[in-house]
Amino acid sequence: MSILTEQYVWLIPFGFVLGACGTLIGAGGGFILMPVLLLLYPDESPQIITSISLAVVFFNALSGSWAYARMGRIDYKSGLLFATAAIPGAIVGALSTAWMPRHLFDTLFGLLMVAASVFLFLHPGRTQEAAGRGRNNHVVKTLVEKNGVVHNFSYNPKVGVGLSFFVGYISSALGIGGGIVHVPVLVRVLNFPVHVATATSHFILAIMALTGTLVHVATGSFSHGVNRTLALGVGALLGAQVGAMLSGRVKGSWIVRGLAIALGLVGVRLLTLVL
Repeated sequence: MSILTEQYVWLIPFGFVLGACGTLIGAGGGFILMPVLLLLYPDESPQIITSISLAVVFFNALSGSWAYARMGRIDYKSGLLFATAAIPGAIVGALSTAWMPRHLFDTLFGLLMVAASVFLFLHPGRTQEAAGRGRNNHVVKTLVEKNGVVHNFSYNPKVGVGLSFFVGYISSALGIGGGIVHVPVLVRVLNFPVHVATATSHFILAIMALTGTLVHVATGSFSHGVNRTLALGVGALLGAQVGAMLSGRVKGSWIVRGLAIALGLVGVRLLTLVL
């Protein structure tokens, strides 16, 4: 505990900021944490850095999910479906960190995130409401929040399952959690309302991040990051509650724009690391 206090106590307020920002936009905070860890610990292996990031994302997503559950914003059935599809991807992603060609992968992924950032920032609105008018192969959903707000929407579950596997892989491979990719997918591709998307994404993220973390624990790469994870995790647990509370006071379009900015920052950071 003395080691944690002396060397890593400053990570607690940093974790708080991560938790608040990550929960507000449903991204888990890993998109901020991962680049920072790479800068702070340039001599650490990618496996250790990603294991720390995923574990902190799990604490953040767990706390945020609890807060969103009290608000009644989580679509549990859809969340479990997508999480089940994402788990195999998360396992493959965690196992592939040691051997995949990061230079090319980070370059392509960085460009993709910058492009997605521009698109979401310019078009933050949801494409349509799908209340009772689901197209073929679409599932029609109605979700009522605890405060009485009603959300009607529909989506294609096959598309959601396929994309969730990809999100699971990205989440573990890069240690960013996956919410930063899943929220745009839920909003723009699957037509989820923004606030339902951020809450459901957090629920999915908790399951994905736990899966990736357990893989790193099993391979032994997590053992060197326990103290840093504890310090960041304490801050993230507290910050997530604040982020969830603030989400109800922020318009959905601004949440999407905030996510777009985050995507752009991560994309640029990834490109600067490989260039």
